[in-house]
Amino acid sequence: MTSVHPPPVPGRELSNPPTDGISNLRFSNHSDNLLVSSWDKTVRLYDASANVLRGEFMHGGPVLDCCFHDDSSGFSASADNKVRRIMFSHGKEEILGRHDAPVRCIEYSYAAGQVITGSWDKTLKCWDPRGASGQERTLVGTYPQPERVYSLSLVGNRLVVATAGRHVNVYDLRNMSQPEQRRESSLKYQTRCVRCYPNGTGYALSSVEGRVAMEFFDLSEASQAKKYAFKCHRKSEAGRDIVYPVNAIAFHPVYGTFATGGCDGFVNVWDGNNKKRLYQYSKYPTSVAALSFSRDGRLLAVASSYTFEEGDKAHEPDAIFVRSVNEIEVKPKPKYLC
Repeated sequence: MTSVHPPPVPGRELSNPPTDGISNLRFSNHSDNLLVSSWDKTVRLYDASANVLRGEFMHGGPVLDCCFHDDSSGFSASADNKVRRIMFSHGKEEILGRHDAPVRCIEYSYAAGQVITGSWDKTLKCWDPRGASGQERTLVGTYPQPERVYSLSLVGNRLVVATAGRHVNVYDLRNMSQPEQRRESSLKYQTRCVRCYPNGTGYALSSVEGRVAMEFFDLSEASQAKKYAFKCHRKSEAGRDIVYPVNAIAFHPVYGTFATGGCDGFVNVWDGNNKKRLYQYSKYPTSVAALSFSRDGRLLAVASSYTFEEGDKAHEPDAIFVRSVNEIEVKPKPKYLC
C-alpha cells in the first residue's frame, strides 16, 4: 500500500498581494511587520503574523526597493527617480529628493542616521531624513559610481555597492569621499544581489549565472585565501546544464547561515563556513524574486514573482509566502571528528 503524502506547504500566502512584480520585501527590526515594494507602483506594509495589510502607498512609477525607518515608516526607491519617506501611521509621504534616473536600491543606516540610495544614473546619494520636513537640505552627498547601481548592502559603518560592469565599491560611511576598496566581482557574469555577513567580515554576491561568491573585507593573504565561489540554482536536462539567475540572498540573524532564491523557483539554505547546503525548500510557483528573515529568524518571507528572465510570457500570479523556519533548516551542523 502506498502512503499519500500531503503536498509540501510553501508557507502561508499573504492576502492582498501586489498585482505586478515584487521588487523587494523586508521584515522590520522590531516586529513581524513586512514592507513590500512592487512594479505595480505601490509599497505595502503587512503584519506578516496576522496576515493583515496595514497600509499602502501609490507612487508615480514602479517601486524598485524599500526599507524600514521604524516600525510604521520607511523609505522607497522609485523608477520615477524620486526618493520618498512614507509614514503609514498617519498616511503621509515626503520627497527626500531625486536622482536623474530610476532609483534602484535604498538602505537606511541606523549608525549614520542616513538614507543611502543607488541609481541607474551611476551615482550613490546619502540623505538626512530629518531635513525633509523643514527648509534644511536633505542631500548629504553625491558619490559617482563606475556604472549603474544594481545592489547595496550595509553592515555597521560598511557599505557595499555592486554596479553594472561587475564593479564592487566598499565604503566607510564615516568617510564617503572615496571608496575604502575598489573591487571587481570574482564572478564572470552580471551581479544580481550583494548582502553583507551579519558579523561584518565580508559579503556574499550572486550573479545571473547560477553562482554565489563569498568575499572578505580584510585584504590580508590569510583572509583572502578563505574566499570562494559555488554553483547553485541549476539543473541538468538531457545532458545540458540549465542555469538560473540568483536573485536574492538573505542571512539568518541568529546562525549566520543564508538563503538564496533563484529563477528556478527554489530557495536553498547554505552554511557558508562549512561550504554545505543545509536545506532546499519545495519549489515555489515561479521565480523567487526576494527573501527576508524576520528579526528572530523564525519566519522567512518569500516573494514568488516572475522576473521576466524569459521575456513576457504567461506566468503564475505574484505572491508572498511567509513560512515558519525550523532550526534544523538553518542551524549549522556540528563537525564530527573521526
